[in-house]
Amino acid sequence: MRQVWANERKERKKEMKTKVSHYSQKFSIYIVLVALFIVCSMLSPYFLNSNNLINVSRQLSVGILIAYGEMLLIISGFLDLSVGSVLALAGVLSVSTYQQTQSMTAAVLVALVVAVSCNIVNAFFVANCNVPAFIATLGMQQAARGIALYYTNGQNILQLGDFVEIGQGMVGPIPVPVILVIVITVVIWYVVNQTRYGRGIYAIGGNRSAAEASGINSKRSIYKSYIINGLLVGLAGMIFMARNNAGLPNGAVGYEMTGLTAAIVGGTSFTGGIGTVSGTIAGAFIIGFLENVMNLMGVNSYIQQIVQGAIIVLAVAFDVMSKSKKTQKVIVVKEEKKETSK
Repeated sequence: MRQVWANERKERKKEMKTKVSHYSQKFSIYIVLVALFIVCSMLSPYFLNSNNLINVSRQLSVGILIAYGEMLLIISGFLDLSVGSVLALAGVLSVSTYQQTQSMTAAVLVALVVAVSCNIVNAFFVANCNVPAFIATLGMQQAARGIALYYTNGQNILQLGDFVEIGQGMVGPIPVPVILVIVITVVIWYVVNQTRYGRGIYAIGGNRSAAEASGINSKRSIYKSYIINGLLVGLAGMIFMARNNAGLPNGAVGYEMTGLTAAIVGGTSFTGGIGTVSGTIAGAFIIGFLENVMNLMGVNSYIQQIVQGAIIVLAVAFDVMSKSKKTQKVIVVKEEKKETSK
């Protein structure tokens, strides 16, 4: 009897440890976010200022949109390094269109069409030509930036007029970009969690061969992922230009790293098949809060780049280590089952 009770206690302890580790992994990113918010408010007296929080929310709007696109691609097992350049190209052409037509509808259409077109080119090389996403999107990064600079002759486009409302406007106390991000967050959550496409990208990222064997059209899913990414980048380009009150062909340099960092910090596995919308939002807020408090404290911009690079490396290292631990646990459990069955 004592042996039976001892075994039961061991099993209960194992269950408790498993539950604790599960919940700690699940909610750790949100605990970090809350802790960082408290630390930031202590480090700078201006952090909780209403004007600063509004400014942060506008900055985060662009970062969150980019992070959603990167999240979808990383879950699928791909990525996009052309985000910053495509964002600049779409934003500049959108601003130029608005100046010529005074039509916001035309400006929106141009931004979306340009960004989606660039991403369709990326998808073609990745899905049809089997070019690694790293190479395909790196090439687009250079090409899109070159087109933006050629079109503007390297000059900024000024005097945007009412175009700035999409990045600086307010609806009551809420900035327009925040409202747009809330709407898009709901749409992205639905797409990822409630559609066949959403389930498919997790399968493709986890094991592409198995996903194709089960009837999932991986090429179609890749195109859809890049097209959605294009729509998000196009909108982000408009908000970015409007917030800066200028069409900047040299703007948004390195923004692809901001999106990647937010997605990875938010728990999206760089090896594919894992990621959540809520985690990506938390990751974007963490990066946004860090950047903002460092700016408020007067930290050198070069130091900020070092910090961001370190965060990416640490986040990926943590992801790889946690995956290897899970694999080891699965192997141990299988071996224990074999021994008990004997």
